[in-house]
Amino acid sequence: MNWFQWQAEDLILHCHLQPNASKDEFAGLHGESLKIRIKAPPVDGKANAHLVKYLAKQFGVAKNAVIIIKGELTREKRVKILTPKQIPDGLEIEIP
Repeated sequence: MNWFQWQAEDLILHCHLQPNASKDEFAGLHGESLKIRIKAPPVDGKANAHLVKYLAKQFGVAKNAVIIIKGELTREKRVKILTPKQIPDGLEIEIP
């Protein structure tokens, strides 16, 4: 299993979230997942909202095009990005 997969034109990311980080960034791999550090705390859905906003900006899509499909309450998440417009620098994702 890879940390990303394509479903037609949509990208599915397997993420390991590290909230309360000093800055927002992709931090390499954590096992079979992409490690993402975000500044927001894991309280009242703030980390999830911040993750959606961060991924939307990185992939050049609207916030409503980033959907957490699994792991709302855990650090391990599966996120769908609908038709990403760009691939962020440093992520080696082949576009089909």
